[in-house]
Amino acid sequence: MDSHRNISEFILLGLSYDPNIQLFCFALFLFCYVSLLVGNLLILVSIRCSSLFHQPMYYFLSHLSSMDLCYTSSVTPKLIGDLLVETKSISYGNCMLQVFTIHFFGSIEVFILTAMAFDRYVAICKPLHYLIIMNKTRCNLIVLAAWAGGAVHSFPQLFMTIRLPFCGANEIDHYFCDIFPLLKVACTDTYITGVLVVANSGMVALVTFVVLFVSYVIILFTLRNHSAEGRRKALSTCGSHITVVGLFFGPSIFAYLRPPTTFPEDKVFALFYTIVAPMFNPLIYTLRNTEMKNAMRKVWCQAYFQRGHT
Repeated sequence: MDSHRNISEFILLGLSYDPNIQLFCFALFLFCYVSLLVGNLLILVSIRCSSLFHQPMYYFLSHLSSMDLCYTSSVTPKLIGDLLVETKSISYGNCMLQVFTIHFFGSIEVFILTAMAFDRYVAICKPLHYLIIMNKTRCNLIVLAAWAGGAVHSFPQLFMTIRLPFCGANEIDHYFCDIFPLLKVACTDTYITGVLVVANSGMVALVTFVVLFVSYVIILFTLRNHSAEGRRKALSTCGSHITVVGLFFGPSIFAYLRPPTTFPEDKVFALFYTIVAPMFNPLIYTLRNTEMKNAMRKVWCQAYFQRGHT
């Protein structure tokens, strides 16, 4: 590896050079990160400590919350800390680790969202066969496949990045290490690598989004034959899913499904899929979900009363 590079660290240029903007961003993103941690941990504990954990939709939701925590934690703490210092440096090893974790946990989240769409498709379009199709073994296999898919996606990304030679320039115009900004500072022709990244990340995002879009179109078409109450309940659940998919996939497709280059807007769009979408997931999935709200109320009220009696 040392023969391919003569730098030991990268300098992240971050979001802004203005100290006032950096201070504002520090307060904002600290609030967002704490909200994200509290919200997703509430969902995780509420599902795990209630009967909802045995329902496929909430089983997948608990894994989605876990991925939100891991995915955002690979970027946000470093971003928040860097907003308080003048020189935002990251070692070569930590940079490569960040590239891997972002793509690993991010792609698992994409596949979990796909699993949730499949669950809703079976529940609405094949209700009589739902318990047979979405049994515990199959749900475990789907989650295992999501983790395997994450590994298949992220390891090639990591290997392509590690093979890049870095000779002098080490300033990355971003707030975290990602492949496109690293391609810009590599001292070699990166066209082929860029095309491979688009073929990998871009196509994963696009194909998954198309599958999700088609599945929700079929679901909405099927709802015409349901009762008004059934339509209302299904639309409430699917509406939450569609909102999350839009927040996550819109910026992701912009970031990765395009010619391998960087734009100033990249950092703004990256905020949506690294911080904003994971922060809003708990709100989106609980505010319009009566079962989830009842489970949270029951678990936390029970914990409160047990603590009061001890």
